[in-house]
Amino acid sequence: MKSIYDIQQLLKQYGTIIYIGDRIADLQLMETELKELYQAQLIEPREYSTAMLILRHEIRLLTEKEEKDR
Repeated sequence: MKSIYDIQQLLKQYGTIIYIGDRIADLQLMETELKELYQAQLIEPREYSTAMLILRHEIRLLTEKEEKDR
């Protein structure tokens, strides 16, 4: 797993498609869905941690960009 797209495909396997229209909110909702899948033991710990790192990195980049643009 290397990208947000990979995470979206993983969630799609479990019937979850996320699109709110706000990119940061989408990513945060993906975090919540991944946490639920992990707690239900449907995904492996390594898969979970990798996905969370990717999401948090992307959220941080977008948040910094928004602050910079203000």
